[in-house]
Amino acid sequence: MEADQASAADPRSGFCRETKTFRSLRPAAALPPESLPLSAAGFAFSLLPSPLPSNPALVDAATGAALSFSELLSRTRSLAAALRSASVGLSPGAVAFVLAPPSFDVPVLYLALLSVGAVVSPANPLSTPAEIAHQIRLCKPSVAFVAAAAASKIPSHVRTLVLDSPSLRSLYTRPPEQEEGEEVVRQSDAAAILYSSGTTGRVKGVVLSHRNFIALIAGYHAARTAALAEAAAVEPPAVALFTIPLFHVFGFFMLLRAAALGETTVLMERFEFGAMLRAVEAYRVTFVPAAPPLLVALAKSEVALRHDLSSLRVIAVGGAPLGREVAELFAARFPDVEIVQGYGLTESAGGGSATMGAEESRRYGSVGRIVANLEAKIVDPTSGQVLGPGEQGELWIRGPTIMKGYICDEQATASTLDSEGWLKTGDLCYFDDDGFLFIVDRLKELIKYKAYQVPPAELERILQSHKEIADAAVIPYPDEEAGQIPMAFIVKQQGSTLTAQQAMDFVAKQLPTQLTHCPSFGL
Repeated sequence: MEADQASAADPRSGFCRETKTFRSLRPAAALPPESLPLSAAGFAFSLLPSPLPSNPALVDAATGAALSFSELLSRTRSLAAALRSASVGLSPGAVAFVLAPPSFDVPVLYLALLSVGAVVSPANPLSTPAEIAHQIRLCKPSVAFVAAAAASKIPSHVRTLVLDSPSLRSLYTRPPEQEEGEEVVRQSDAAAILYSSGTTGRVKGVVLSHRNFIALIAGYHAARTAALAEAAAVEPPAVALFTIPLFHVFGFFMLLRAAALGETTVLMERFEFGAMLRAVEAYRVTFVPAAPPLLVALAKSEVALRHDLSSLRVIAVGGAPLGREVAELFAARFPDVEIVQGYGLTESAGGGSATMGAEESRRYGSVGRIVANLEAKIVDPTSGQVLGPGEQGELWIRGPTIMKGYICDEQATASTLDSEGWLKTGDLCYFDDDGFLFIVDRLKELIKYKAYQVPPAELERILQSHKEIADAAVIPYPDEEAGQIPMAFIVKQQGSTLTAQQAMDFVAKQLPTQLTHCPSFGL
């Protein structure tokens, strides 16, 4: 049936008129049988070549210290054995809360926890004690692994192990106490609880399975294999600089991806723009997963021109829409760097859509085509009618990367996942006739100006295209006559003399005629 539907889909857009769904135009990625016991970490490691890659697995950007793939696997296995032992006693399904900045300890811990079937639940170490207490109430951890600096934020009733202590680090090199009796990890088991505001509302715990991450890793591996087959010459493994937090779904799945593809991951404990530029130069970084503000800074900052960034080949942008204007500014300065634009949610394990190759990367404004093994539809949020190419509505997606649900929140789960497995993203989107996805904005964030719905993201893109604006955010502001008007918060470039009126005039020149009388901004 599925093959019949795929064959009935338009080969250009992927749209099937019979089912009103958009099928992925990417080659399907082969997945292991669901009945096969397998953890996400085990699957990632199984894809590594033999012998293991000779390039480092992990590099500390600040010190230059490195960990080989052999050492990464050895430490992961030693720690996994210790986690199963009586001294720690973690059993499959037990939740481990993690509160630590990026370091070698974190990837090893994540992979070891996944290996033994424990549920990884990482959080932002900069969160307040009240925010952490809420997350702990949701996930109900058996243990918390924390950096010493953040230990005081963990409620006293939670068993706490200090991640950067000598006693815990000694477990990485201790010979496994036992090789027999390893616990069986099912692909359907929960692998992680990651935190998100959901498609709306307060922070929720998103439960993702091993199968979710296995499907995501398999898609990346299939794409990488296909790219290598087409390449004129063998390319060395990528050197990826992580400017993204490892507790975020973007960082979490990129870490698993790097482990599976044999790439070098350069970790920064905390992001600082100058330090990032120095790291790219020092370690000949080829690949940077990042949020759009970093691309804006690279496109506009004069500081970036003082560093040798010639090794850089790809920047993968996710987390927010990237405007055409910013992309063109970046491309003009770095013509040899490919911009991979992607889209995903915590609820989809970070998978959704992405551009592939130099030609697709020039589809500025698009977040690419939907990834392998995924399908999508566009639904009118008012009428529920399913729409076709070129029509705007809420994006729904379905496939093997979609979450199990929100922990301890059946109502939110039921309102986000329907009975057929469709995830309602809450994003206003459309597909063009070539199957490229465009994100207009969050449905809940549209500004209701008189009879019009104004996307804040579009106004932000216009503002960010101004050479004197480093970054911008737009929110709705109550107005008695109009209902709401846009209010912008702007970060000016250093030394800029730009005034609020000049910024408003700049935006007004690029707005549709019917919006030119909108009061527009309070800056």
